[in-house]
Amino acid sequence: MTDKKTAIVTGASRGIGKAIALELAGRGIFVIVNYNGSKDAAEAVCEEIKAKGGEAAAYQCDVSDFTACGEFFKEITKTYGRIDILINNAGITKDGLIMRMSEEDFDKVIAVNLKGDFNCIRHASRQMLKQRSGRIVNMASIVGVSGNAGQANYAASKAGIIGLTKSAAKEMASRGITVNAIAPGFIETDITAVLPDEVKESYSKAIPLGRLGKAEDVAKTVAFLASDDAGYITGQVLSVDGGMNM
Repeated sequence: MTDKKTAIVTGASRGIGKAIALELAGRGIFVIVNYNGSKDAAEAVCEEIKAKGGEAAAYQCDVSDFTACGEFFKEITKTYGRIDILINNAGITKDGLIMRMSEEDFDKVIAVNLKGDFNCIRHASRQMLKQRSGRIVNMASIVGVSGNAGQANYAASKAGIIGLTKSAAKEMASRGITVNAIAPGFIETDITAVLPDEVKESYSKAIPLGRLGKAEDVAKTVAFLASDDAGYITGQVLSVDGGMNM
């Protein structure tokens, strides 16, 4: 049991998920750092949080597995007594043009990115409905709004998250649960770090604010939507993209 608010951040061992976990922990929230295969990285995030005076614990769960998600959320509820915040951040990419994309690559991205969000919302909502309170923030993407060549599976999954967000928001509003989505633009992560400077420069020129986003830009927006200050915001998709999708 814990007296603090409890947040679950899926896919929190690196990148944007790690930044979100650190931001929430820095605001006095107990953070469950979820991972699938990166146990050492997830535990390193927990250690970093604890070194800064926060509290966290790492838990493994493949969010695309409905049954595993059920056991995961049951264990969290039993151990800590509450689920106040759910951040559905876990996601993968398997890019390729439609004419060359395998069925397996399409299905896997949908299973993790979209069905994974459904699985987590489905199981977390049981406790949140009982509490009559909760904050759910789903990670969509600018490509879920605008599409992107070579990312049909990823764009479809992120567009689906937007529909899922709005539907869940309507279903759960009467119980004091808000459900929102964030649509990040081009964010600097480990993945983008290996891109040539000229490629990053060309992306920057297409962004009105003239720079790539940082994981912290997304994390602070997530923290706001997960806070009491955002209690009258639900069913919204907030773009964190430097104006890229205007």
